[in-house]
Amino acid sequence: MTVPPGERQPATGEPAGAPDEPRVQAYGDHALLVDVASLDDVHALAAALRLADVPGVVDVVPAARTVLVVLDDSATSADLTRVEDAVRGAWASRTVDAVRGAGNLVEIPVVYDGEDLPDVAAWAGLSVAQVVARHSGREYVVGFGGFMPGFGYLTEVDPTIAAPRLATPRTRVPAGSVALAGDLTAVYPRATPGGWRLLGRTDALLFDVDRDPPALLTAGTRVRFRAVDRTSAAADGQVAEGDGTSAGGDVLLPGGAEVLATGPLALVEDGGRPGWAASGVGRSGAADQGAFRLLNRLLANEDGAAALEITLGGSALRFHERATIALAGAATSATLDGTPVGMQALLEVRPGAELRLGFAPRGTRTYVGVRGGFAVAPVLGSRSFDVLAGLGPAPLRAGDRLAIGPRPARLPVVDLVPPRAATTEVVELATRRGVRGEWFDDAAWRDLVDTTFEVSDASNRVGLRLSGGRVARRSGELPSEGLVPGAVQVPPDGHPVLFLRDHPVTGGYPVIGVVASAALDLAAQLRPGDRLRFRETIGRDRS
Repeated sequence: MTVPPGERQPATGEPAGAPDEPRVQAYGDHALLVDVASLDDVHALAAALRLADVPGVVDVVPAARTVLVVLDDSATSADLTRVEDAVRGAWASRTVDAVRGAGNLVEIPVVYDGEDLPDVAAWAGLSVAQVVARHSGREYVVGFGGFMPGFGYLTEVDPTIAAPRLATPRTRVPAGSVALAGDLTAVYPRATPGGWRLLGRTDALLFDVDRDPPALLTAGTRVRFRAVDRTSAAADGQVAEGDGTSAGGDVLLPGGAEVLATGPLALVEDGGRPGWAASGVGRSGAADQGAFRLLNRLLANEDGAAALEITLGGSALRFHERATIALAGAATSATLDGTPVGMQALLEVRPGAELRLGFAPRGTRTYVGVRGGFAVAPVLGSRSFDVLAGLGPAPLRAGDRLAIGPRPARLPVVDLVPPRAATTEVVELATRRGVRGEWFDDAAWRDLVDTTFEVSDASNRVGLRLSGGRVARRSGELPSEGLVPGAVQVPPDGHPVLFLRDHPVTGGYPVIGVVASAALDLAAQLRPGDRLRFRETIGRDRS
């Protein structure tokens, strides 16, 4: 049987039992986390699982001492048990492959002027020059990828300078930052929140969707940092702030829909891009999957057809061809050529018709769909924009033109009901205990479920940063491991973070709980200032 997620582990974080007995835990209702003894075991198990091609498994995510196995959205408790058996079978059949240190050598130029250099030097009892010499004076190996596309975790850090992560993560780390976190070092491919200590910066291009492979640093790659006075890379070595491509482009397309106004944020989203997590590319997709699926059922589209995700409202579209559209998600006032229209209703539009959305009084995300879906160019197989990775069709701008796909021949079959909206001042989210019980005592869990938290204004599609209470955890460094949507992570400052669809692929803070999948849709509709509580549940609570 799968180990109950609240069961304690040894304080060291090593798997219980002998190295030939991996520890398998349920991680929410759609994933398993497998603890093993070494990075070589991680690589061997991940390779064996990919070779086994287990039905229902959509992602295998290697990390420092764990392998995360992610199942598809339809997974049941029986599927988790079946996949656990497959994991144990893959473990028994694994062969240890010489991955670490077998790759090519990549040299990365670095300007060592990071704002945390003095703090690392003070922690190590060295001068800044000595820290630079120790960081640049050795060869590293990419142990695994994750967190974001192109982010490689480099091992073999000099223990003298292995300063721990920041107690409170920064809300923005600049692209190209060379950073340190305990016994790992890395380069941030793009601007993102992060808790690593900044040593310097580089202009090396870490991730490029047009390159094969797109990531410069993959498992086994050897890396050396070279200290330079200034960056001077050629055009193809510049750091990219994002890999998003314009959803509409500059070419005027016939027909389709024209963006007149976007409101605070308007994105194209679909069902996401599963299968790329091992390369640091998260699934992403519509933040409120329930509303998104309902929208496509109304329109007789395939479940993953691309729609528009409108944050808070205020957007407007002009249609240049006949189309059938619908709205779902956060309820907002809307007009079609000045006539008020409702949510979850099929609307026929003529060429020249204008759809305008007001601002939602409650909730965050309203979805606009069209029969046939919006036909923008996919990136790595998906039309979703990932705000953490900067990957996919770029946020919409006024003047963008969106093509509409072929209308499906079938009729709508709606076997879903509108997702439950928040009806109380404090939203309750069904939550299972997490996978790192040794980091939290029972009092910490009570702190989580007995506290009313407030969503901070630093929240977005990546996750909800919560204030109003702290959760105690033991001190120390957790080896980075895979994350899932709904994971409630606790950094050293005790303020929980609830991850949404654009969460990092891996993270280094312990997870105290995992919000149920259906409750995650409700969480995606929360906005800054909203209040929430975590309600303990056991097993597959779908409420």
